[in-house]
Amino acid sequence: MARGESGRIVIEVDPQAKKRLYAALELSGSTLKDWFLKEAASYCKEVAEPSLFDSYQFRPQEDSGTNPKSHGAHTASEKGTDL
Repeated sequence: MARGESGRIVIEVDPQAKKRLYAALELSGSTLKDWFLKEAASYCKEVAEPSLFDSYQFRPQEDSGTNPKSHGAHTASEKGTDL
């Protein structure tokens, strides 16, 4: 993906996802730019300084039958359907 020197970020998303995102932003009183900058700053901070508590979720787990992921249960974010 091309990365220009301007301050613009351009992505293509599903039109329905775009509608849902803008509706949610309107309900929260936020703008896409404000939301993106807040989320991007949080993400960059987490990548630069990972939390010891959050790292627990990334440890491999043995499948003892109690792990819901081993039975096909996935969150929306794992399926890529957050929006």
